[in-house]
Amino acid sequence: MALREGTRRRLPPEIFELPVEKMREGYYTDAYFNHARSTLFEDERRPRVVMQVFQKNDAHLGGMDEAIAILKLCSEEWDDLNVQALYDGDRIDPYESVMTIEGDYTSFAHLETLYLGVLARRTLITTNVVRVLEAANGKPIIFMPARHDHHRVADRPTATRPTFAGEVVGAPIGVTSDAQASWWGGKGVGTVPHALISAYGGNTVLAATKFADWAPDDLNVVVLVDFENDSVATALEVARALGPRLWGVRLDTSESLVDRSLWDELGDFEPTGVNERLVRKVRDALDRDGFERIKIVVSGGFTAEKIREFEERGVPVDSYGVGSSLIRGSNDFTADVVLTDGRPSAKAGRRFRPNPRLELVE
Repeated sequence: MALREGTRRRLPPEIFELPVEKMREGYYTDAYFNHARSTLFEDERRPRVVMQVFQKNDAHLGGMDEAIAILKLCSEEWDDLNVQALYDGDRIDPYESVMTIEGDYTSFAHLETLYLGVLARRTLITTNVVRVLEAANGKPIIFMPARHDHHRVADRPTATRPTFAGEVVGAPIGVTSDAQASWWGGKGVGTVPHALISAYGGNTVLAATKFADWAPDDLNVVVLVDFENDSVATALEVARALGPRLWGVRLDTSESLVDRSLWDELGDFEPTGVNERLVRKVRDALDRDGFERIKIVVSGGFTAEKIREFEERGVPVDSYGVGSSLIRGSNDFTADVVLTDGRPSAKAGRRFRPNPRLELVE
């Protein structure tokens, strides 16, 4: 799948709701940067430097707009800095400069911890999401990692910014909380959860019916059908009960369980969790009963690799729910001073790497 270069637009700094005063005072900064800055102030030394920011992986850039916001709102003199940067969503190579900052080092020395951390986290997420979307061949992804992260990270749209990955690949993506959807004026999406089914005594049909009665007309009703570990039978019961109100069913069988519909077929495949044979059984059963329009959503342990395998084998999935795999891994950034008062840095390995892709930040 061909990728589109990034979004070519930047978000305004105020959208990030940064704790500006605490950032300016170095509260979130590694102490050695604060100490270095204080030393320079004491000595009345104001070196003019070129700082170069890069990472070491094939990746897709995330967090640049927030990194720029930190520099704009928290540096001592933004107007005196020359900042050039790539855009969120851009594909980046190992050691490629994603941003350069030129100016009085004391103006932004206290911000290195902040902008590197933002770039590391957001690039990791953006890269993971892009890989999932590529694997899914344009099918919708429900992005559902909020429960796998601290709420002070997960409740900020900047924690994931999944729509930028969606724009890069040109594929639809939904998120499961209003906070994550807030940037584009959207709402979190979700299915009838196991907890609601439990609240109705384990009766999936009753819970689904009550949910459909409550749900606004523009909400796609999707129902979990694995509560009784009999996904084929439950999917048919729900489809018959809800009729045209049902948009789709979701398979979420635990990776330690075997669905009842597979008990007579053990021996020649991996039967646990949501697997190919289970999906095909549910699809065939729905089709035989005239429910061809009902979508199948799968979740539970899905990674880019598992999605790619499903797609290569033509498993009849309409949408994938992906959670913890999107926030796992690392993608660290480094900032090096490569020029000081026009002279190259003496530290081994520090060399200026011009990047013609960088654009001036206004």
